[in-house]
Amino acid sequence: MAESAQRPWLSATIAAGVLGIFAVIGAALVGVSYVATADRIAQNHRDMLLAQLDAILPRSEYDNALLDDHIDIQAPASLGEGSIRIYRARKQGQPVAAILSPVVANGYSGRIELLIGIRVDGSLAGVRVLSHKETPGLGDKIDVEKSPWILGFAGRSLDNPPEGKWKVRRDGGVFDQFTGATITPRGVVAAIKNALIYYRSNGSNPFETASTHKEGDNG
Repeated sequence: MAESAQRPWLSATIAAGVLGIFAVIGAALVGVSYVATADRIAQNHRDMLLAQLDAILPRSEYDNALLDDHIDIQAPASLGEGSIRIYRARKQGQPVAAILSPVVANGYSGRIELLIGIRVDGSLAGVRVLSHKETPGLGDKIDVEKSPWILGFAGRSLDNPPEGKWKVRRDGGVFDQFTGATITPRGVVAAIKNALIYYRSNGSNPFETASTHKEGDNG
């Protein structure tokens, strides 16, 4: 009877042990999968960012590792929320352009993250939208894949047009708004203008500050 009474306890112990082993193995597999996925996501983000930077400023115009050569600054209210990153393009050690990453906090459907390239002469190398949640078919025309609108800023400066004309046409400026969507382009135009004003006042400062940290090479 004693031996018979012990068997259920023994079976339960073995079953619990087996389940424990499977739990440990499962947790290990999830951990490995997470690390592999996180690394892949990070690399995809890096590749996407580099492609956007290349679209703004061709690699032939600089020779430093652009993704490494950057600083993070506490953004003034005019450039968005929190801190923003400034990538610094150089050729043979000389400044070529700064690429700022301000945030439009007042998009129609939320935040709009931008990349704004400004050459040392104060002209725009180009502008791209990193992320947004604007309305498909309306506000999403800020995306270069939806419309060429964003390409029209290349070569512009605070003198072209004059600073007072950095507005959408509805507000008395020179930039087109979208049919049925004025808030989105209004916010983007204001953000680009504010970035140009910031650069005019601080243009040389970003290039004189040590990089925030390293992220790997530029390829």
